[in-house]
Amino acid sequence: MPRVPALSPTTGKTVPSYFVHTTDAQFVDNAGRTLLLRGVNLSGADKAPVGAPSQRHEDFWESGESGEMSFVGRPLDLEDGSADVHLARLKGWGYNMLRYVVTWESLEHAGPGKYDTEFMDYTVHVLRKCKEFGFRVYMDPHQDIWSRFSGGSGAPYWTIPACGINPRNFTATKGAILHSEWPSTSDADPANLPAMIWSTNYGRLAAQTLFTLFFAGREYAPKCIIDGQNIQDYLQSHYIAAFGQLADRIRDASDLLDECVIGWDSMNEPFEGFCTYEDLNMVPSKQGSTLKKGPFPSPAQSLRLGMGTAQTVECWKFTSTGPSRDGTTTIDPQGQKMWADPSSEPNGVHPKWGWKRDPGWSLGTCVWAQHGVWDTASGTVLIPDYFRNLRNGQPFVFIDEFWRAHWETFATRMRESHPEAILFVAPPVFSPPPQLDERYLKGRCCLSTHYYDGLTLVSRHWSWYNADALGLIRGKYSSSLPAVRIGERAIRKCLQEQLGYLKDDAKILGAYPTIIGEIGIPYDMDGKKAYGWTDNGKYKGDYSSQQKALDASLNAADGPNALNFTLWNYCPDNSHQWGDGWNMEDLSIWSADDLQNAGQFKMDASAEISSASLLKKDKDGASVHTSSAATSSVSLPTLAGGSDADASTLTTPRVPRSLASWDNIYDFLTDGARAPKAFCRPFPTAVVGVPTGIQFDLATAVFKLTVRVRAEDAPSAERLGLAALLREPGEAELPTEIYVPLVHYASDHLLDGSTSAAHTPLVDHPPATPSDPLATLAGPSPLLALDVEVSEGRWAVEGQTLKWWYPVPESGTREYAIVVRRSKGAIKALGEEEAEVSCVDRVLSGCSECTIM
Repeated sequence: MPRVPALSPTTGKTVPSYFVHTTDAQFVDNAGRTLLLRGVNLSGADKAPVGAPSQRHEDFWESGESGEMSFVGRPLDLEDGSADVHLARLKGWGYNMLRYVVTWESLEHAGPGKYDTEFMDYTVHVLRKCKEFGFRVYMDPHQDIWSRFSGGSGAPYWTIPACGINPRNFTATKGAILHSEWPSTSDADPANLPAMIWSTNYGRLAAQTLFTLFFAGREYAPKCIIDGQNIQDYLQSHYIAAFGQLADRIRDASDLLDECVIGWDSMNEPFEGFCTYEDLNMVPSKQGSTLKKGPFPSPAQSLRLGMGTAQTVECWKFTSTGPSRDGTTTIDPQGQKMWADPSSEPNGVHPKWGWKRDPGWSLGTCVWAQHGVWDTASGTVLIPDYFRNLRNGQPFVFIDEFWRAHWETFATRMRESHPEAILFVAPPVFSPPPQLDERYLKGRCCLSTHYYDGLTLVSRHWSWYNADALGLIRGKYSSSLPAVRIGERAIRKCLQEQLGYLKDDAKILGAYPTIIGEIGIPYDMDGKKAYGWTDNGKYKGDYSSQQKALDASLNAADGPNALNFTLWNYCPDNSHQWGDGWNMEDLSIWSADDLQNAGQFKMDASAEISSASLLKKDKDGASVHTSSAATSSVSLPTLAGGSDADASTLTTPRVPRSLASWDNIYDFLTDGARAPKAFCRPFPTAVVGVPTGIQFDLATAVFKLTVRVRAEDAPSAERLGLAALLREPGEAELPTEIYVPLVHYASDHLLDGSTSAAHTPLVDHPPATPSDPLATLAGPSPLLALDVEVSEGRWAVEGQTLKWWYPVPESGTREYAIVVRRSKGAIKALGEEEAEVSCVDRVLSGCSECTIM
C-alpha cells in the first residue's frame, strides 16, 4: 500500500490507527481506503457573541471599545442539552466533517495580547463533544470584511483604531456598511438591509485600507509604525499569536489532535485590499469578489469621503442580467472623518489599549494622503497607480508577493502546536493557489476553496438561466454572452464543470485533495415565500426552489469530481426574521422556526438530561468537566450504522441525550430541516479504491457509484487496529462504505404513522455487538427499504451504512459499480408529482443524450 505510509511524512513517527492521510489527491484512512469527508460549517453564529447579532445596535460600539464580551456559547450551548441534539442530527444526516468557525475577536477581544482563555477552554469542551460523535474537524480562522465593526466579522475592535481609524464614522463616510446602522445612524432599518450588500464593503475604504495594511503595510505604508513595528507586522503577529494560543490549548487537551482536529484552514476568504489596483480613479474590473450594489463610490471618491468631503456617487442595483447603474446619489459626511482624531491618543499613546504610535504617523489624516497618494486639499489623486506595482516599479501578483508570506508564517506557527496538522490552503476567492514549498506542506495538505452559485445567492431566486462565473473570472470567454447557460440541465452541467476547475487547482500544490470549504444556497428566496411571508401564506413550507438550487450545487460536487465539502452552514439559532443573525444572510440548512413544534428546540436543563455543565466552576473557581448519565431515546448505531468495533468507527461516538420529543428517527432527521432531500444525499464515506463517478437523482432516489480499484488499493484491517476479519475468498479485508440516508430510503413503517412500528428503531440501548461486525446478514436494514444491484461482490446494511465487499485485483485495474434504489419508489412529499424517468436510469440504460450527469 504505497499510498499509506507507515511513518508520518511530517514527524517521521509511526502513525496511529485513526490517522487521516493526504495522498494521491485523496484523503485516505490508515487502512488504505479513500475517504470522502462531507459535512457543514459550525457555525455562522460564531461570527458574533451570544446575544449580539449584527442587527442589534445596543451596546455595539460600547462593547467593542471596552473589550468586555464573550463568545462562550458559540457554536453550541453546552448547558441546556441542545448540543447533543444538534450533533446527533448532523450525524444522522451522514456528515463526518465539521469546519469549525472561530474568529480572532473571540480570542483577543480584551486588547492586544489579552487572550480569552475561558473561551478557549470552552472550545476544547465543544471539540471533545464533536469527537464523541465521531466527527473530524478542521479549524477555520474566520473573517469577512475584516471585523464586525467594519460590517463583517473576524478581527477585534481594537485593530481598527490601531490602524488610525474611527469606525464610528463608517456609516457617515460610507467607509463600510453596517447592518445595525442601515441605511443611516439616524434612521436605522436593519430589517431592510439589501441582500448581499454587505459584500460591497470589499470595495469600500475601510476594507481596502485594513487589508492593505495587514498584507502589505511594509510596502505601501512604511510610515505606519506602532509599538516599533510596521502596522503589517503588528497586526499579523497578533493574529498569528492569538490562533497559536488556541492551538496550544487544543494540543494541551491531549485527546483531540489528529483523532478529531485534523488540521487548520488559513484565513477565510482573504482580500487583496488596494493591492494591484491599476487606477484609483476607477473601480477595478478584476476584483471578482466585489459586488456593485447600492451607493458605490470609486476608490478616489472613497478617499475624499473618508476625509469628510461630500461626493456624488453612482448607485447600482442587481437585475436579472447582473449589476446595473441606477442613477446617482450624494453622500455628505458633514465633515465627519473616517480617521481617528489626534485627541484619542494623548502623546501618541492610546489610553485604553496602550500602544505607542510613531510621530511620523499622524492621526486625523488619511494614511494614503500621508504617503503622497492623493492631496486632501484639492482631492486630486496624485499617484493613481500607486498600488499597481511594488514601490521599486516591479509588477507583482498579490497571492505570490504578500499572501504566501503570511501563509508560511501562519502555517509554521500552527505546526508548532499541531505537528501533524493537515494544512487547508484557502487562497482569495476564485484564485488558484500559488506554488507552496514542500518544506511547509510536508505531505499534509489540502486545497480549501469556496464556491457559491452567485446568481442565486445575490438574486435570492432559482432561475432558468445562469452563467459560468468562474470561467468569466478566469478569462475563459472574450465576452459574457458565451458564458450564459439556459435551462436546468445546462446549469447543472456548468456548475459541475466549475467545481472541476477548482478541483484541478490543487495540482498546483501537488498530489493533494480538495475540499469545498463553503458551498450553499439562501433559504429566504422570493421574498421569503417558503416562510409564508407572501401570497397570504400559500407557499409556507414549500422549499422546492431551494431544493432545486441546492441539489444543483451539490450535484456539482458529485459526478466525476467526487469532492469533499462542508456546507455553509448549520446555525442553531437561525430564524425566519433574521436568518443566521449576520447581515441578513440565511443559509442555514436547519432552523428552529421550521420545527413542527418550536417548543422541541428548548431542551430541559435539569441534571438528568442536561448536556453537561462543561464550564461550571469548582469551589476554587477552576473549570470542571462534568457529564450526565442520561440515556437516549435514539441510539447512535441507529444514526451512524455499525457498532463500536466497526472498521469505519475510528472513534466511539457517544449516544445523544434526550431526543424524546420526536416519535421516530425519520421525524427527528427531517424536522426543522430545510430541503433535506437536497443536502441529505447518499455518498461513499470510505472506498476501497477511488470513486470515479457519483450520481444521484433526487426525484427518484436512484444512486450509482463507480469505483476504480488497483492491486495496491487492498486495505488492511490491522492498520485500523482491528483483528483479522472473516471474509469471502478473494474479497478485500474491508468494505467500501456508503451512507444511505433515511430521508430518501426509509422503510414504510417509519412513514405510515404506526406508533408501535414507528418506535421500532428508537431504543435506549444499542443492540449487542456481533462477534464479527462485518459478517452481518445480507438484505435490507429494518430502517431502509433498498433495492441494490452490484456489478460484483456482496453487500449488507447496518443502520444508514451500506457495506459493499468486492475483490481487489492481484494486478492491473478493475472497475465496479453499485446502484441503490428505494424498493417501493421514491418517498413523495405531499403534492409532489411523479417524476419522469431519471437521468441516472437513462445513464444506466445507455442513453447518450443526458447532459445533467
